[in-house]
Amino acid sequence: MATGERLRLLFCDHLNLARSKYLPAAKMGDGSSRFCLGVYAVSYAKDLIPAPGSKMLEGLPDYDAVYKAADIRDGWQKGTKIVVADQYDNDGTPLPLCGRGALKRAIAEWQALGFSPKVGLELEAYAFCRDENGKWVPYETPGAFVYSTGPFTDPRGFTDAIWEKATEAGFRIDCFTSEYDSPQFEFTLTYDDALKAVDDIFLFRLLAREVALEHGILLTFMPKPILNLAGSGLHVNFSFAGKDGKNAIGDATDPAQMPALTRGCIAGLMHHHAGMAGLVAPTVNSYQRLKPASLSGFWRNWGVDHRGVTTRLSAEGGAKSRIEHRMGDGAANPYTMVATILQAAKLGFVNNYALAPAETADCLENQDAREGVAETLTGALDALEADKALVQAVGPGLIDNHVFIKRHEVERVAGLEGDAQRDYYINYI
Repeated sequence: MATGERLRLLFCDHLNLARSKYLPAAKMGDGSSRFCLGVYAVSYAKDLIPAPGSKMLEGLPDYDAVYKAADIRDGWQKGTKIVVADQYDNDGTPLPLCGRGALKRAIAEWQALGFSPKVGLELEAYAFCRDENGKWVPYETPGAFVYSTGPFTDPRGFTDAIWEKATEAGFRIDCFTSEYDSPQFEFTLTYDDALKAVDDIFLFRLLAREVALEHGILLTFMPKPILNLAGSGLHVNFSFAGKDGKNAIGDATDPAQMPALTRGCIAGLMHHHAGMAGLVAPTVNSYQRLKPASLSGFWRNWGVDHRGVTTRLSAEGGAKSRIEHRMGDGAANPYTMVATILQAAKLGFVNNYALAPAETADCLENQDAREGVAETLTGALDALEADKALVQAVGPGLIDNHVFIKRHEVERVAGLEGDAQRDYYINYI
């Protein structure tokens, strides 16, 4: 290894923060590093609270973040390699609080059924910069509009810098563009095996925020940083490769001809709609975005090539057939989010849930659906705890910790609105 080369060991915690350490080049092989389990007792405001599984009142012991040499990859900082770790308790068992572990288990359960999950994720974000008083304000993009690129959309060129750094680090980019409102952007990586796709989006999000900051831009994936503008989501597209290697979702353009796998997955997402919100839209701010007539994933509905529904089937057939889930946002741990979606889909398929008819209305002025998500994070957490099948599938230990932390967050954020609420979250999401 070159002199000065180092390893950046990372994992994604319950708040979707990239916890990490720099390690010397001598640790580039298989290895591990110890972290305090109290990480899972901490809120955004750095409150230390006795969340289940954190062992805060049991001496705050260590646990192991374990990595393989084969998973070490090029980073975007000079002389720095990166690796994403798995988390293990002191007895060598997977840490129940780890979202990556929950995702690996969901993938393995689908593989046991003969299907390998494939995933593509679409990140949306707003850009802020400092004003003359040091306050974060929206970045000025004088000629931006939805689906625009170039200097009028990004005068400082921070998205060009992200593209360059991401390409050098080996990320496979699908597209960058501006989103509906300004200064809002979308970043999409190439569809891939589920674990690799989520590892990539976790790392890419960190890269994008760090490179943007070098250009004086705070890139935030908050669901609703500007109340009178469009929200930002994290849409999860997924499909499955069957034993023959072909896309098992099939041609979804005709609901009557959908395979049992596809019908079951959609039915599962519909059945567990309310409970899923507590995991995939996990902040108080998330419920500023999740509203009727907002194209955000509020309604318990589905349709083919319909952006007003929560579960949208692509109109493309063959190898590009996929299911898109549109409820989640960038505040969620992406491993937990994808694990939740895959588990809800699996419950529908395995248990042969009945599938309600597709949405026929526009979802802006009218909708067939009569059930949506809760209006608040508290209501969403109540629905999550009540959905015993989903809790068991995703992992009771992870969910107990998550619910405890998030109920504390509700109390912490109470009374904060608009810019004050944004300021609570913006440096972390």
